[in-house]
Order: sequence, then structure tokens, then C-alpha cells
Amino acid sequence: MTFPAFFDEAPAVRLREPLAAFLGATSDGTIEYRYADAVRLAGHSCPAVASAWLMVANGLSYLYDDELPERGNIEVAMRDARDYATTGVLASIATLLTGAAAETGFQGIGPTHRFARMSQLSFNAEIDGRLALRRRDTGKGVVVDINTDCVPHDPAMANLMPKAVAGTATPDEQAHFARLWQERVQRMLIEHHDDPKLVHLYDWAQ
Repeated sequence: MTFPAFFDEAPAVRLREPLAAFLGATSDGTIEYRYADAVRLAGHSCPAVASAWLMVANGLSYLYDDELPERGNIEVAMRDARDYATTGVLASIATLLTGAAAETGFQGIGPTHRFARMSQLSFNAEIDGRLALRRRDTGKGVVVDINTDCVPHDPAMANLMPKAVAGTATPDEQAHFARLWQERVQRMLIEHHDDPKLVHLYDWAQ
């Protein structure tokens, strides 16, 4: 299995994971996630997967500044219903990075449910962005939105995409389509990963 080289260049997300430390899964209680982990989870790389990665990564930086984010200490709210468009994909990557899960998540350890993650991810939230993150220890929150229009497709996609979607593209056209598709993802993750025109951050007062 060979991923495009730019996957390794995308910003990583490094976190403290108390549950991993408690159970001895890591020697120092930290875990680093790479964009390739999100691709493995989703099974593909696309602007929606890249958007989720960038929104959560930038949101965590906003909440924690130079401090390591604490996985399991973050609540996630999604604006849309779980079955609307790409909301499920976005939510799954938010869970990967934050540990926050819906009602099917980890119930915790022991009678006090230490390290519980269930019901920390919600949908149909009344927020102005695609998702919001909140620290459970301080209450500080951030609403995150994204405008992928500022990183447009290559103009050649206007002709290639309909053929690729319909299954009528030639092998060369399909290869060209796939290359341009990932080039857009690359521009989002590498050239615009902290571009305020792409990722919008707002205080979440609640």
C-alpha cells in the first residue's frame, strides 16, 4: 500500500490520551495522529476528509494554544443530522482525533465510568459552523466552519468529473481525474492548512 507522499507532509495532531496511559498502551500517554490515519478510517482521501482533519486540528489549536490537547476531554457538536451529506464522515474523523463518541461510545471503566467517551458527540446542534468543540475542563469552546471554494478544483475537472462519476472515462482520463482530485486535497492540507479563508474559527459561548 502506497499513499501519496503529501500525506506525510500534512499537519499532524498530537494529543495526551489518559486512557492509553492508564492501560499502558503508550509509554508517555501521548498519541500522534497523521492524515493517513483519517484516510484509513474513511477508506479514501477527499476534500471532506481533509476538511474534517483541518477543522478539528485548527479547533484543537484554538482551544489549547501550546498545550497538548487531551483526548477524551473534548465534546463535539455537529450542526447537521448524522445522516445528512458528509456529516457522518466528518463526525467519524472528529471521533478519531478527540475521542468524543455518540451513545455507542466507550462507557468507561469501573463504577465511576472513568475515561467514558459516550454521548460526548452530538448532532443537530444550533451552531453557525459545521462543527464545534468544547473543553470539558474549562468550558472553552470554538465553532469551526470551512469554505472549500477558496481552494477550487482544477478547471480540467469540469470535463473529467462527469465522465469519472458515470464510469465512462478512459483509463488515462480516470488517472488524470484521480491525480487532480488529490492535488486539490494536497493544496488544502499543505498550502492552506491554517488559512483563515479556508478554516473559520469563532468563540463558542454557551
